[in-house]
Amino acid sequence: MPIATKALLTHMLTATGAVFAMLALLAAAQEDWSVMFLWLVVAFFVDGIDGPLARKYDVKTNAPRFDGVLLDLIIDYLTYVFIPAFALFQSGLMPGWTGWFAIIMITYSSALYFADSRMKTDDNSFNGFPGCWNMLVLVLFAIKPGLWVILILVALLAVAMFLPLKFIHPVRTRRWRGLSLPIALAWTGFAGWAAWVDFHPESWAHWGLVVTSLYLIFVGIVQQLIPQRRP
Repeated sequence: MPIATKALLTHMLTATGAVFAMLALLAAAQEDWSVMFLWLVVAFFVDGIDGPLARKYDVKTNAPRFDGVLLDLIIDYLTYVFIPAFALFQSGLMPGWTGWFAIIMITYSSALYFADSRMKTDDNSFNGFPGCWNMLVLVLFAIKPGLWVILILVALLAVAMFLPLKFIHPVRTRRWRGLSLPIALAWTGFAGWAAWVDFHPESWAHWGLVVTSLYLIFVGIVQQLIPQRRP
């Protein structure tokens, strides 16, 4: 198969995220949260593999008609931000003014962050919390903490998007990738498991989600505190 065809197919794979986003939105409109998150997990998995394929087949050179970065950002905003924010509001986890506060904070701050030209660091990590609200909201659905815990988490992470804090990209951040990538894959598995059992409170998937989420959130900051030794 010509490399130009492979590059074009990679763009087409990325574009399937828009379909999964619509399927997730339809499920959310019916308040079928488990199905919504299952589609978001599928979209999350596709987002994890299309980037390496795009670099492997050099889509900028071999399929230049489509801007893969722009396509990815559009789909990420839908699946990482817009639909999870809607779910958080509509589910009743944040009633009254707290729900309005959350969706305004999440959608507004994320729109600015996704347009930030300094989003990436030199080691392909993220400069600030990368707007992975789909991951946060799924964990919130699983463990159902108190209202004020959710409110504080949303506020802190919205502010953290613009702080000089490092958050790793499990695939592209080379430092500790041998550990980070399996943990990210484990998070995806736990997320699918939790959604599949309709967030049953006794599911072991919830503990897996908490542990892997804590690692993915804080490992970049730990890397900042422990400078890498230069060869």
